[in-house]
Amino acid sequence: MLDFAIIGGGPAGLTAGLYATRGGLKNVTMFEKGLPGGQITQSSEIENYPGQLEIVTGLELMDKWPEQCKRFGLKHDMNEVLQVTKQNDIFTLTLASNEKVEAKSVLISTGSVPKSANIKGEAEFFGKGVSTCATCDGFFYKGKDVAVIGGGDTAVEEAIFLANICKTVYIIHRRDSFRASPHEVSKMDSYSNIVQVLQHNTNEIIGDNSGVTGLRVEDKKTNEIKTLDVLGVFIFVGRDVLNAPLKQDDGSFLCDMNEAGEVIVNLNMNTSTKGLFAAGDIRIDAPKQVVCAASDGAIAGIAAISYLQ
Repeated sequence: MLDFAIIGGGPAGLTAGLYATRGGLKNVTMFEKGLPGGQITQSSEIENYPGQLEIVTGLELMDKWPEQCKRFGLKHDMNEVLQVTKQNDIFTLTLASNEKVEAKSVLISTGSVPKSANIKGEAEFFGKGVSTCATCDGFFYKGKDVAVIGGGDTAVEEAIFLANICKTVYIIHRRDSFRASPHEVSKMDSYSNIVQVLQHNTNEIIGDNSGVTGLRVEDKKTNEIKTLDVLGVFIFVGRDVLNAPLKQDDGSFLCDMNEAGEVIVNLNMNTSTKGLFAAGDIRIDAPKQVVCAASDGAIAGIAAISYLQ
């Protein structure tokens, strides 16, 4: 039986494993079906992580985290956790391999994934010109025209990344101003090849057998529809939390959630279920920053030690 089971291998899960094992827990396993590091490994530019003087990619930032976190005994299991249940004081994790693992305490730190914009043509051309990762796919559009849909930090940051590769980057946002931080918007303003298309709805992604060929947008003021001749469309309109492992057979959840499906926690990352903790982007009011997720993980790891004692 595990002392502490960690579901998710991003900054929160890794840091929780580091603090829990270094704090004395002997039987701690992190369940992450892919390589540890989390969504931040797809980020093209990080300049606000404390102590990191150089601008680095997310992959570079996370490079040594797994090795450090395993130094004190954290184990990595590449099984996917399908469900977590609790009976009396023991949690049971059902794995994709049909195995069941018991644990005395659990951290859910599965994070979130990009939301669909539900635009006509989005699903049809996904992977054929439609992407949610500029770092992954931006290179394919070197010297070409692309569009970014969204108005938050991620959309603006990825537009800047693409502007260094592509000929023209259209950034389409339905509101009259961006939700991104003023610093990022100011940086974007300095790029002459980023065209800001505000107060426009995106109606349709169009293309042919070769992939995306354009994007139809509609002016919210005049209702004028125009087509942007782009070969790539990058969508950044928010994220869905990955809370499926907490769903019970009767349709309820193992702990209290808000309307968005985010886990409700207190300052110690405790959920409404004793022994169950949540950290990172899956929790309420998550700032969605690496340093904050790592802090959540440290708090959760310490709290798990306290709970088991």
